[in-house]
Amino acid sequence: MDTTTTSPPTGGDNSLAAIVASPTSEGRALAVAHNLDLVLLAIGVVVALVLGAPALGVLVGAGGWLAQRAMALVDRRLISGAAQPGSRLGLNFIDAFARIWLLAGAIVVAGVIGGRRDGLAAALLIVAAYSVAFAVRIARGRPGVEPR
Repeated sequence: MDTTTTSPPTGGDNSLAAIVASPTSEGRALAVAHNLDLVLLAIGVVVALVLGAPALGVLVGAGGWLAQRAMALVDRRLISGAAQPGSRLGLNFIDAFARIWLLAGAIVVAGVIGGRRDGLAAALLIVAAYSVAFAVRIARGRPGVEPR
């Protein structure tokens, strides 16, 4: 299989900026696939608000999801700088739990400030975004492993 057309554009750089900067439509499609949760999150927020979902819950849920995605980007850079593989494993573990707690906190905040309907709206939005992100991650396979 010729990997010159399927590899990221800047010498193995998987960053969103490098993928989007690729002039190929394949690079753009890859960027959309890697960020499908964000695309569907934006659509979901608009649809939920138009259908009358509690605005506070929807916006807190979306804000929580965006915050955890930003946290993931920062943490991946910090973790990749760790020298020892054992350190990276532990840091990845801490990162995963911290982001889950951030999302749980967003749901609780929406429920406490706005009420049950807001908490439910935040929870549904987060569960939908998480499900899409999980499906994309499963479809991509293990990082660094080429499909056979």
